Amino acid sequence: MTLAMAQAVEAPSGDATPQTLDAFLASISARAFRFAELGLRHRDDALDAVQDAMVKMLAYAHRPAAEWTPLFWSVLRSRIIDVQRRRTFRLTWLAPAPADDEGPIDWADPGPDPSRANDSREAYARLAEALQKLPARQREAFTLRVLEELDVETTARVMGCSEGSVKTHLSRARDALQKQLEDFR
Repeated sequence: MTLAMAQAVEAPSGDATPQTLDAFLASISARAFRFAELGLRHRDDALDAVQDAMVKMLAYAHRPAAEWTPLFWSVLRSRIIDVQRRRTFRLTWLAPAPADDEGPIDWADPGPDPSRANDSREAYARLAEALQKLPARQREAFTLRVLEELDVETTARVMGCSEGSVKTHLSRARDALQKQLEDFR
């Protein structure tokens, strides 16, 4: 079966799953980048991880469209873990000092209400900062269950643990986030 034929696999009627792998990857790219950036805390590494995960997904184009979501998140999660492991063994003292030209993220918004846009940016920044303080498993559980709205079973498959572990990690993440963001309400 050719790649074009595999990508043309139709999703069941009434299902929100994109009909082609290209459409699926396009629909998930921004969320995947945010997930990777929170896990890796480095923009370029996050872009590389997402790109690698998307390229790897091309090998699974023949799979049914309903399997793409959990499969993609599993692949991306594995890629993030690989990058984190590589970082631990990197000999940073041999590398040149990084240029500090990244600066703050440009949050410019052409929206009509600057006050609401500022509040949204501030809320996202606070949430991202709070998520970065969580242990990796709690952050993954929260991101996949709450932000990506995956069910418990799918989240457990992606994380490689039991459904009970997902629920425990999610509960602890919610408690920690509530404590961190309590003054922000």
